[in-house]
Amino acid sequence: MELPKTPSLRLDGKTALVTGASSGIGLACAVALAEAGAEVTAAARSEDKLDTLVEAAQEKGLKMQACALDVSDLDAVSEMLDKSTSFDILVNSAGMARHGPAAETRPDDFDAVMDVNLRGAYFLSQMVARKMISAGMGGSIINISSQMAHVGGIERSVYCASKSAVEGFTKAMAIEWGPYQVRINTICPTFVRTALTEATFQNPKRRAWIEDKIKLGRVGEVEDMMGGVVFLASDAAALITGTSLLIDGGWTAD
Repeated sequence: MELPKTPSLRLDGKTALVTGASSGIGLACAVALAEAGAEVTAAARSEDKLDTLVEAAQEKGLKMQACALDVSDLDAVSEMLDKSTSFDILVNSAGMARHGPAAETRPDDFDAVMDVNLRGAYFLSQMVARKMISAGMGGSIINISSQMAHVGGIERSVYCASKSAVEGFTKAMAIEWGPYQVRINTICPTFVRTALTEATFQNPKRRAWIEDKIKLGRVGEVEDMMGGVVFLASDAAALITGTSLLIDGGWTAD
C-alpha cells in the first residue's frame, strides 16, 4: 500500500515580500517565512528598524533583505515591483489604526487608515498577482486582517470597516485568480501584544474586555501568527483560497 505523503511546510526556493516588516506581526511573519527557507524582502517605512531586523536575520543564516517602502505610495510600489522578479509569496501586514468614537471620526483619520489598510493592500495584491500570473507559476497572497473584520469593537469603527473590506476583496480576488493558481487568504488575529497595542493593554477597562472575550485566557503574541503564515504560504495549503484563518483564541466562537 502506498501511503499519502504529507505536503511540505518548507519554502525553500521561494521568494516572499512582507510589508509592515519592521515590527510586530509583520516582523514575525518575515522571520517565519525566512526560517522556512524563503528568501524574504522585508518592506516598511522605517529603514533603521528594517536594517536591524535584516542584520539579526542574516546573523542566523536567514535570507532576508530590506526594502524601504510606503504601501500608500502606489507609484513607489509599482517602481519597486518593476525592478523585482515575481514574488511567490506576498504578506500584506502594513497597517494603521486611529481609534476613537464613531461619532467623532474625522475624514482625515478615515482616509489615513483606508489608504494603508485597504487601498495599499488592494493594489499591492493586484500588482503582485499580475506578475504571478504573467510568470505562470501561481503563488500565495496573505492579507493580515483582523478578528475585527468579523465582530465589532469599542471605538474601532474605522478599523473594522477597513478590515471588513479586506475580507471582501480577498474573496473576490480568489475567484478571479484561482484559475491561475494564485491563492489569496487572510489571517485574522485577536489582540496581539505589540508596541502599537500596549496602550490598549494599559487601560484596565479595555484589558478586562479583551481577556473576557478570549476563550483561551490570554492575549496573542506575535509568535502565535508565525505558524499560520507559513502554512498558508506553503504547499500544505495548496487547496485553500478565499478564506480566513482566525487566530483569535476563540473570540469569534460566540
